[in-house]
Amino acid sequence: MALVAVTDHAAERYLQRVRGALDPKLEVTARVSRAVDAGRLEPGERGAVLVRDLEDGDLVYICIEDKPRGELIVITLWEGGDDPRVPKRFTDALRSRARRAASVPNADQP
Repeated sequence: MALVAVTDHAAERYLQRVRGALDPKLEVTARVSRAVDAGRLEPGERGAVLVRDLEDGDLVYICIEDKPRGELIVITLWEGGDDPRVPKRFTDALRSRARRAASVPNADQP
């Protein structure tokens, strides 16, 4: 079993897409560990590791490896498959809104 850490962002995305949980980080850690033990890992872009969780639909956890610590860090997740709970058009709209906000100069800076 791999050591697994979960970012706040990944825990929030889990709550949005799966269900409420008393401790979403603990739940994500357990699910990712089981998926890793089952060999459901694949290489992702830019050095990421994708871990596929088939327990509840088709969740894909995007992780990075902290090799010196021997830890897998879950940074976000998305739903795979043909029928996601949160349609792609919503996540695409959020992504484009974030890009627009990042391109607007900050008025507080000189």
